[in-house]
Amino acid sequence: MALVVICGQPCSGKSTAATSLAEALKETESKPLVRIIDETAFHLDRNQSYANMPAEKNLRGVLRSEVDRSLSKDNILIVDSLNSIKGYRYELWCLARAAGIRYCVLFCDADEACCRKWNEERREKQEPSYNDDIFEDLVRRFETPERRNRWDSPLFELWPAREGIEKSSGAIVDAVTYLTKKVDSKTRDVKILQPTIATQTNRSSEANSLYEMDKATQEVINVVIEAQSKALGGPINNLSLGPQLPSISISQPVGLPELRRLRRTFLKLTGQSSLSGRPPPADADSAKRMFADYLNRELGSV
Repeated sequence: MALVVICGQPCSGKSTAATSLAEALKETESKPLVRIIDETAFHLDRNQSYANMPAEKNLRGVLRSEVDRSLSKDNILIVDSLNSIKGYRYELWCLARAAGIRYCVLFCDADEACCRKWNEERREKQEPSYNDDIFEDLVRRFETPERRNRWDSPLFELWPAREGIEKSSGAIVDAVTYLTKKVDSKTRDVKILQPTIATQTNRSSEANSLYEMDKATQEVINVVIEAQSKALGGPINNLSLGPQLPSISISQPVGLPELRRLRRTFLKLTGQSSLSGRPPPADADSAKRMFADYLNRELGSV
């Protein structure tokens, strides 16, 4: 149903916001399935995960892969992490677009001084916190989301230092409304991302179909070549390709180069039809049937 990206400085209240949002969603009339994906779900220590660039890259890869596996139109995923790099937020947005679901960003906008204070308080309580050098590095590299960017839109902003984080917070209420609002032809304020041709999940099945068609047409060529060798240059009438398949009739010999040219042209035309929205043949018999009809037309036989 949706992907929610929690974004903010270290120790800005992101986990509290994620929990509050999840609870608020579960209390709605639709009661959607809600799942939070974060570092703790994979038993990852925050200081080790951000100790260096390779470790941070690995963390992002783990979270992104889990999001990719878990996205569906039956649940709401909340990604509770720094999500501080705009390029990474764009990658998550692309995953949502490929799945054809809603997407939004919930930004915990807390100033650096407050975040530093909260981090120190957590350390004193022996709760998960950041080392000073890692904290300073993360603060310095944080890229603030901008609602004009499609991967940061719609953007709901929380101010933890001013108003706290509750289920009744304005940003959380607005996010819940956006995520659960029913969409019809008149709805204008809710955007459901649409997958492009490159991100549609059926592209792999179409590629398999094109492979099967390539294989099936080659089998037809082999049958024609073998039949011509047995006919010793004479015409071929009603050459059978199999049960419930059209026959091929060739009034005069056709060389292998010409047959290969016809096959390449047929595959090209079929591939163009696939890109324009028409699916390729579903199985080998369908491909053989289409190719046999094409050969009969091109070779002037009925």
